[in-house]
Amino acid sequence: MDENESISKNYSCTYSDTVAVSMYPAVYSTFFIIGLPGNCLSLYVAWVQMQKGNSLGVYLVNLSISDLLYIITLPVWIMIAMDQPVNDTLCSLIAVIMYNSFYVGSGLLCCISMDRYLAVVFPLYFARVHTVQTAAFVSMFVWLIEISVHIGLLAYTYKLQEFSSSQLCKVKIPMDSRSANVAIIRVALSFLVPLFLMVFCFHQIMMSLKRSASTSTSERVKIRNLLCILLVVYMVSFTPYQVVMIVIRLLENKNNNCEFVQQQRNCYTVFVATTTINSVLDPIVYCLNTESAKAEILRVYTVCRHQLSRAVSVMALSSSNDC
Repeated sequence: MDENESISKNYSCTYSDTVAVSMYPAVYSTFFIIGLPGNCLSLYVAWVQMQKGNSLGVYLVNLSISDLLYIITLPVWIMIAMDQPVNDTLCSLIAVIMYNSFYVGSGLLCCISMDRYLAVVFPLYFARVHTVQTAAFVSMFVWLIEISVHIGLLAYTYKLQEFSSSQLCKVKIPMDSRSANVAIIRVALSFLVPLFLMVFCFHQIMMSLKRSASTSTSERVKIRNLLCILLVVYMVSFTPYQVVMIVIRLLENKNNNCEFVQQQRNCYTVFVATTTINSVLDPIVYCLNTESAKAEILRVYTVCRHQLSRAVSVMALSSSNDC
């Protein structure tokens, strides 16, 4: 038994999660109302792009599925915050879905960044990389790798064996050394590596466009603004949460003080919620802001309005005949 484990066993804290009770119902309800239709629409638009042979559409389909899986767990998180009874297996399952959404989402964002980097910086090369088949294979590989890593981390912390006998969605206080080590691994793999790769790809894209004589100034500004928005959304969503995880790992077990633990967990509770911003905004910043997406949305809207008008006309005619 190492020092951290002995410390964690020598004291315990009674933790009142008042922040979650006051925050989660309103915040998660808002995120659910916005995120569910947004990601469903994004999934449809990305599917249409994929059917047309667009490799980027494959990554966007998978990103939308990953975000949707997380979004549909929000009602359960609200129930937990309100201290409603939740089955142990369901509780553990939504925790796994949340963390796996972090992993898969970050991996797919890396794929999207690399896809755009190769397409812009090396337009005459890597043609086979930009096929639907390659994108599908890479996406499948991301899912398999991320799920395998997650299962491995659960096994390392002995949580896989007690998946259905304990509630993994409720973080234990204080964090044991194995869970703390896993937190650091998560910070490195699901945040720092993707962030570095995205910054590199976006920088190289801007440098390539700057050297391109065929790209107008207005187009360069438009692309630069989009890339900045992508980075800002990613950093605002995940940086606070990752910083808190590092702080908890470094300081929590070294402070035999329940008040300190309470303060850290209040921050953790708030910043877990902010990670949902990424799943809510992904459809807008990655899929629904393109011209093709806008055209497809307009087409769907026109068809739906036409069908609705026909239905109203039929109902009105039927009502007049009855009279």
